[in-house]
Amino acid sequence: MPSRKAPTARQRRVGTELRRIREHTGLSLTGAAGMLGTDRTTISNIESGRFGVSAERVRAWAGHYGCPDRAYIEALAGMATERISGWWEDYRGHLTSDALDLAELEYHAVGIRSVQIMYMPGLLQTEDYARAVFAESVPPPTPARQRRQLSHRLRRRDVLDRDELATCTFLIHEAALRMTYGGAAVARNQLDHLLRQSDRENVVIRAIPFAAGGFPYASSSAHYVYGVVPQLDTVQTDTSTGSGFLDSETSLENWRVALDRTEERSLDPESSRDFIRGIAKQV
Repeated sequence: MPSRKAPTARQRRVGTELRRIREHTGLSLTGAAGMLGTDRTTISNIESGRFGVSAERVRAWAGHYGCPDRAYIEALAGMATERISGWWEDYRGHLTSDALDLAELEYHAVGIRSVQIMYMPGLLQTEDYARAVFAESVPPPTPARQRRQLSHRLRRRDVLDRDELATCTFLIHEAALRMTYGGAAVARNQLDHLLRQSDRENVVIRAIPFAAGGFPYASSSAHYVYGVVPQLDTVQTDTSTGSGFLDSETSLENWRVALDRTEERSLDPESSRDFIRGIAKQV
């Protein structure tokens, strides 16, 4: 018997949201099983993302649980019926599941807001810059793994060409703008690339100068991915030990506030372009 594929982030999210709706009503697994005419194991497997769930069942369960938000329910039902085997699946077994989950989230996003402290945003990296960043990994990647990492990073950029994607706002700290990964020539080309990307209608780049002072979560880079409804937003955070995905109501609200405050302290888009040009001349 072939092994069951590991659930993707979005498959897990449908189950997570069904669990949240159930828990909001105060129902236990046993109580829900009796109400829905099924068993605890089935509910548990669906809520954990181990089993898929149909759109009809999502609507039925949410209705039994008394969820009044139709837009939210329909968004969940839409996620349940997705059968997309995206380009990221070509990398399964070769790259981490976090990398694949991020690509999947970006593919389905209606908007993105990112804050980067020490690196250029992945969606705005040039090939040479990305290669230089991967080369600094500890332990260093094998040549084969680095090729896959680089290919995956470059393919992620295609999301900026999707009609379904609204505005992407990138808040980039001066530290990231001044780091010369790959040397001066690579760094200058990367800064020039940022300026070219800022000409896109759906891309906003705002610089955070050292002079702006502190801001919330200043030690963390984050990628806020907007879902069809706010309840289905996701935050991906980067640390030296790996990525994490946050989707609780509290985490989402905290990151919305943090990003708002950070954006308020950043330069406006045109001033950011001038700022980037000034750094490029100094590299």
